[in-house]
Amino acid sequence: MLQHQMPQVRDPDDTGVIEEESYMRVCVTSTGDNLDAETDPRFGRCAYFMMVDSDTMEFEAILNGSVSAAGGAGIQAAQTVASLKAEAVITGNVGPNAFSALSAAGVRMFTGASGTVKDAMEAFNAGSLNEATGGPTTGAHTGTGGGGGRRRM
Repeated sequence: MLQHQMPQVRDPDDTGVIEEESYMRVCVTSTGDNLDAETDPRFGRCAYFMMVDSDTMEFEAILNGSVSAAGGAGIQAAQTVASLKAEAVITGNVGPNAFSALSAAGVRMFTGASGTVKDAMEAFNAGSLNEATGGPTTGAHTGTGGGGGRRRM
């Protein structure tokens, strides 16, 4: 995993760095519709996508339409996040299908988030979140809540 750094803007001739980019449009997976809501560890089946401006902390809460999908929730969620023009995602875990779809869309992923959306954004802005670059952080179908087996009595 790589340590998070703000992207830099280069001059048109690529002769050197002019300035650091001042903000990013970040998607934080959330259980609620405000900055004080807890982050949701499930990417594909989170309740809300909180679209946050990393500079001003202005946000928009978007209901996740794939939360109750029968299958393919990670891919559908990734498509939604990409269509919302997110440059980065902060979440607990990302499965293999969502990881592939987000990577293909050029969306950076930061995993292991906990606390509130505001806490996650403060950690992001401080550069203390780890970027998931090596692959998914969980297996397929983890967020479905189906359990891992049957208990016999």
